[in-house]
Amino acid sequence: MKVLIVGGSGFLGRELVRQAVAAGFGAAATYRSRHPGGVPGVPWHHLDLRAPGDPARVLAEVAPDIVVNATSGYSDWEVTADGSVRVALASARLGCRLVHVSSDAVFSGARVHYDETCLPDPLTPYGAAKAAAETAVRLLVPSAVVARTSLIIGDGGSVHERLVHDLAAGVRGGGLFTDDVRCPVHVVDLAAALWELAVSDTSGVFHLAGTDALSRHELGALIARRDGLDATALPTGRRADGPVPGPLDVRLDSSATQRLVRTRLRGAREFLGPR
Repeated sequence: MKVLIVGGSGFLGRELVRQAVAAGFGAAATYRSRHPGGVPGVPWHHLDLRAPGDPARVLAEVAPDIVVNATSGYSDWEVTADGSVRVALASARLGCRLVHVSSDAVFSGARVHYDETCLPDPLTPYGAAKAAAETAVRLLVPSAVVARTSLIIGDGGSVHERLVHDLAAGVRGGGLFTDDVRCPVHVVDLAAALWELAVSDTSGVFHLAGTDALSRHELGALIARRDGLDATALPTGRRADGPVPGPLDVRLDSSATQRLVRTRLRGAREFLGPR
């Protein structure tokens, strides 16, 4: 089985690469701005999703059976939306199995609880780009997996964990929102569930989020306590008071997907609890 991880140099991408190697897949991965360094047996390919011909070139070079698009271009439409279209087109032409990683940012939070049947209603440019990518992937590759997830946490190294350390040390301004609720997932659980879906014959939309709904401040406090930091020193704020609108309470219901995959999607209170 030959697999290509698009965005392999990112936080989720690195874990996907690690698990692919451990599973014995013939793994290749891509990076854009910074080469991640050597991983035994894994060739790395430079890929700029903004360049129209790049995805087709890389997929033709690798000739993978499975493509996992784990990139995150945030609100950069050319990467997040157009780039995903280019990956989908190239996958369709070569007949590759496609797994597209999406986000809970496609939802406004108006209904709070969202299962796999809910249609996107984004509020932010990032959410709109992710929603457009989902639509294109499902149109161009009907057999694809579209997997929505939430805040991705690890054992250190995620953007959320680094933010908590910076705020606790006072080297970064801002605060953690008390009114912004999500369902964080551990990167190991997420990657394992993605590979389960990738090698299955299922298609459509799936939700891969943790079981605990937490505010960003509650999540930050758990990270701080795990890492021996003073959780009471973390500054707070409210997203609703800010100048930029965004979804407040978005809780992905992953129960239908959890019934299909063996990997247990743990809640943050468990994976960030006492070791």
